[in-house]
Amino acid sequence: MKKWMLLVVAVSLVLMFSACGKKAAQVAPVQEPVVEKVEEPVAQVEKPVLSEEELFQQKSLEELNRDQILKRINFDFDKYEIRDDMKAILQANANWLLKFPSVEVLIEGHCDERGTIEYNIALGEKRAEAARNYLASLGLNAAKVKIISYGKSKPLIPGVDEASYFQNRRAEFVITKK
Repeated sequence: MKKWMLLVVAVSLVLMFSACGKKAAQVAPVQEPVVEKVEEPVAQVEKPVLSEEELFQQKSLEELNRDQILKRINFDFDKYEIRDDMKAILQANANWLLKFPSVEVLIEGHCDERGTIEYNIALGEKRAEAARNYLASLGLNAAKVKIISYGKSKPLIPGVDEASYFQNRRAEFVITKK
């Protein structure tokens, strides 16, 4: 009887282990549900496009001058005549100034380091005056444009080569009133 019991227990164990193995092989892996991420539309706040007039009104004098709306022009050595390649710059400056008739401007005349202080002050003044006269010839009210000469006292860039000298021989446009 013991043998029978042992045999029944052994067969039961074999069946049990073989059944467990089959169950594991038969069970399909559980798949997690696929969740799609739905992007919520982001409300886009459109900034209004400002007109040139509105942009002008929002900016301070410092910002306008820092942005260099009015471009500088350069001159040849020992000359105060407007160069042909600088006329388009003056035309663009005049166009902008004519859009805003309330604006007043100071034109600063500058020279390179060569020559005496007195000579360069006089030459810088002639350069600023030539720029003002050219703007007036394009229809700008010359009374709204003041001039000053700094001669060689305020170089734009240091250097003793022709490229540096050319950059320093200039007329700068500073907006003084909106």
